[in-house]
Amino acid sequence: MLNLMSVKKKQQEEKSQGIKPGLAAEIRLQKDMSELNLPSNTSIVFPEGKDKIFHFEIALRPNEGYHRGGQFLFSFNISHNYPYEAPKVKCKTKVFHPNIDLEGNVCLNILREDWKPVLSVSTIVYGLQFLFM
Repeated sequence: MLNLMSVKKKQQEEKSQGIKPGLAAEIRLQKDMSELNLPSNTSIVFPEGKDKIFHFEIALRPNEGYHRGGQFLFSFNISHNYPYEAPKVKCKTKVFHPNIDLEGNVCLNILREDWKPVLSVSTIVYGLQFLFM
């Protein structure tokens, strides 16, 4: 059963923090997370807690290619303009890869010029997997 007092309390906390209640980006991101189907070599971690879904990390362990056997950690920062603005993705693991620079910036077309609001977090995860194949 829905506890109305806890919902009202959460709305008051969000209002005091300057967060708009029912933020469209949060609703879309929750939908994307519920539909996220990660393969066995990929895991997701919420370093600030599961209720802070605008920042999370994905660990990718390629099972083929040159980087087979390694583990690479990617940090996702999602703005409040999501899905109209692409998430910011950085590789936190030092790696020599032609599509990842020394600061960890990922060069993936769907994170820049080819981003469209119909794309989702799972699309980005699949793109990262293909970088290591």
